[in-house]
Amino acid sequence: MRILITAAGSHGDVAPYTGLGVRLAEAGHEVALATHDNYRTMVEGCGLEFRPLPGDPQGGQGRGGQGRGGMLRRAKEFVGELGRGIAEVAEPGADVLLLSTSTAPLGWHVAEALGAASAGVYLQPVEPTGEFGPVVGGTRSLGRWGNRAAGRAALGVVDRLHRDAVAELRARLDLPPLSGAAMRRRLVREQWPALHGFSTALVRRPADWRPGLEVVGNWWPAPTGELPSVVEEFLAAGPAPVFIGFGSMGAGQGERLGRLAVEALRTAGRRGVLQAGWAGLTADADDVLTVGRLDHAALFPRMAAVVHHAGAGTAAATLRAGAPSVPVPVTADQPFWARRLTAIGAAVAPIPFAGLTADRLAAAIRLAVAEPSHREHAAAAADRMAKEDGAARAVDLVARLARAAA
Repeated sequence: MRILITAAGSHGDVAPYTGLGVRLAEAGHEVALATHDNYRTMVEGCGLEFRPLPGDPQGGQGRGGQGRGGMLRRAKEFVGELGRGIAEVAEPGADVLLLSTSTAPLGWHVAEALGAASAGVYLQPVEPTGEFGPVVGGTRSLGRWGNRAAGRAALGVVDRLHRDAVAELRARLDLPPLSGAAMRRRLVREQWPALHGFSTALVRRPADWRPGLEVVGNWWPAPTGELPSVVEEFLAAGPAPVFIGFGSMGAGQGERLGRLAVEALRTAGRRGVLQAGWAGLTADADDVLTVGRLDHAALFPRMAAVVHHAGAGTAAATLRAGAPSVPVPVTADQPFWARRLTAIGAAVAPIPFAGLTADRLAAAIRLAVAEPSHREHAAAAADRMAKEDGAARAVDLVARLARAAA
């Protein structure tokens, strides 16, 4: 089978699909991963075919002062470019399209034009449920009815954001007009399948989800090899350090965040590993090592605690390592994952990024390291995650799609 995976966004939005793609290739499929050119080396390094999607996911970072109107305008422009790009990467053809959360509202229409099977491969729960509010923007439970209503409203916002791009895409593909809401109703009638690549250790499948929606466990990024020698030497030179990194968040704030991190580590009496990330985090201090992109699966098990922005991938990698979390959520789905980590006892209470200070961070680090229950709960969750095989579930789904199409 020719499989095309489409994914857009930050590194954490894309990297899990490298591991998924490798498993599908090992099952005998021809696999292409379409994403931004920033990730070409990562994709091709796994032996997968790379197809370019437009847009620089880091390009809009650090542009302040443009307000909500400016943000929506940039989002619509990005979605429009993405729609044209998805049509182009699909032109060589595919038997199955696997669509991420960010590409599905456009990918559905491409699959229709190709006559190809498709399925969702989501990293977040986006289907409305009474069990919790919308993952993006939801700050508290509104009760079962309120949560479902808010979830439907959130999907409506997504459809409005994609309206012009969908109209342009369907015209380009010689398809009759169809709104996003109408497409969603069609998918519900057809019980369109969507696998959710996160662990039941964090979020169980909501009981009120329709058939076809499953929580299968994480898709882990393809391994990138051993840790560099400078990192190994630092780890061997003293007690387990604390990792501090904000992933794709905090662009332009590297110096401030670096100073804050060093002060917090010094106050807490801990060594540290700082990951530069999109913020460009830097530090010039004893017992603090600044690193670039590293394999979290290799690094996190050797940390005393992990301070992170609570993106879906980093939150899962920390939990998989059995390490205590200090979540510092910034935006989007990050507050949701931060609350889930705290709810299962694997993290201290989240520190909102806007309220981050050296004193608050130092106190949270002390608590995460000193209170053994955080590591115990993280280890219990890691055991549960080890029993899940999200990639195998995706391989099984592709096989079912192939049989249905035969």
